[in-house]
Amino acid sequence: MSALAQPLAETAVQSVDWLAIAPPTLTAVVALVVLVADLFLPAARKALLGWTSVAGLAASALLLLPLLPGDRDTFCLTGRPGVCSYSADRFTLVIQLLVLGGALLAALLSVTALKDARGGLPEGEYWFLLLSSAAGAALLPASRDLATLIVALEVASLPAFALVGLRHGDRRSSDAALKFFLSSVTATAVSLLGISFVYATTGTLYLTQVADRIQHVDGQLHTLAQTGVVLTLVGFAFKTAAVPFHFWVPDTYVGAPLPIAAYLSVVGKAVGFTGLILVTVVGFPSYGDVWGPALAVLAALTMTVGNVGALRQRATRVYSAVRLLAWSSVGQAGYLLVPIAAAGYTKDAQKTIGSTVAYALMYAAVNLGAFAVAALVGRTRRSNRVADYRGLYATNPLTALLMAFFLLCLAGLPPGVIGLFAKVTVFSAAVDAGLGWLAVVMAVNVVIALFYYLQWAALLFRAPEGEAARHRVPAPLTAAISLTAVLGIALSGAPQLVLRFASTGLF
Repeated sequence: MSALAQPLAETAVQSVDWLAIAPPTLTAVVALVVLVADLFLPAARKALLGWTSVAGLAASALLLLPLLPGDRDTFCLTGRPGVCSYSADRFTLVIQLLVLGGALLAALLSVTALKDARGGLPEGEYWFLLLSSAAGAALLPASRDLATLIVALEVASLPAFALVGLRHGDRRSSDAALKFFLSSVTATAVSLLGISFVYATTGTLYLTQVADRIQHVDGQLHTLAQTGVVLTLVGFAFKTAAVPFHFWVPDTYVGAPLPIAAYLSVVGKAVGFTGLILVTVVGFPSYGDVWGPALAVLAALTMTVGNVGALRQRATRVYSAVRLLAWSSVGQAGYLLVPIAAAGYTKDAQKTIGSTVAYALMYAAVNLGAFAVAALVGRTRRSNRVADYRGLYATNPLTALLMAFFLLCLAGLPPGVIGLFAKVTVFSAAVDAGLGWLAVVMAVNVVIALFYYLQWAALLFRAPEGEAARHRVPAPLTAAISLTAVLGIALSGAPQLVLRFASTGLF
């Protein structure tokens, strides 16, 4: 009996590389430190929690540097070095940089937002939830088995529900949290059902083993395997806010504190797309004929519905600026889906996935910059309408110029060269994969998006109506706007470096 149990016990033992798991681990540790410290700090010193969180996220991002020289795998089965639960490869590091950088910028926005709330948001809980979500988001790109992938996804999502509804007594916030919660729980349930079907047909949860075994399932189980693949993809489509699973986005962004809306627009989206990339390209490459066409249709629908929704926003409507950014993020999700769909039609999946990663890096920098300016305007214009940005150049010329730059990057127009470059790489991925019809749909949507981005940018330089409001820029907001501006301008100066960095040796 013991002779039989010994080999089984040996295969259950997994190695641990502490340096490889350091970035998400440190973020989680800082979250616990903040939660405990909140019990002992007096109200007058709660601001220390915010700066501790900012420092923790910055330190976690710096821990990515020692991991650059080579790939590191950990939590591997004994005697099976290629079968691991955690992999710190180039793809992981790029996404973790995006996640931790995005969370850091959201934290800078949050420092000012919590101060302005004057106790309306519980600081200890806020920072604990934000850091916990960031830890889960940083774990997800390293996940190489379906169980770890789902756990990381929920660790990233569950605290986000609470963050959206954290403003007590605010009906709009509660409604937003409920919609977000119901959609995400549905997504998780569908994903788990799909994963259970995949496990039933392959007998494993490790992505590399799934990729090998799912090609050779018995004929009687082939339909079950196909159903599992489709249901798993549907679950992740909810997370990416792909149409028709996008209904929660506008109301959630409006109801959430603005820094959390910014966080969801970048980090939340990165989580969904990362999971989608891992299950399609790494786990189900042999089913490209199933998920390739499905994602192509989703991409076309998502970019079209998102851009049309943004186009319909009235400048004088309450919270129209946030709603426009929300619908814009849905449209941008459509562009991000294009290279993933193209990966189902080509043998060079790494190159096409590199286009998505490069686009995600560009989008993260400039979209967070736009949200930072929206947070600044929202301090004096609580309704945060697009019309409130009229005449911003007259009172805050540098802020207006940077906002125009961010909008032009999102539109893909010079001087936002990085936006143009990113859209061209996505367009090329569709053409190279033979998806000419999808490239045409994308071109039409880019033209539609030009209208509302340019309309907003032009409004910044028009003469203000009545007395112009002067916006004082606190230090954390200044840092957030400056960092995103520097990153956007630097990437526009050398856009080819982004694609090279994002696509070289991803897996």
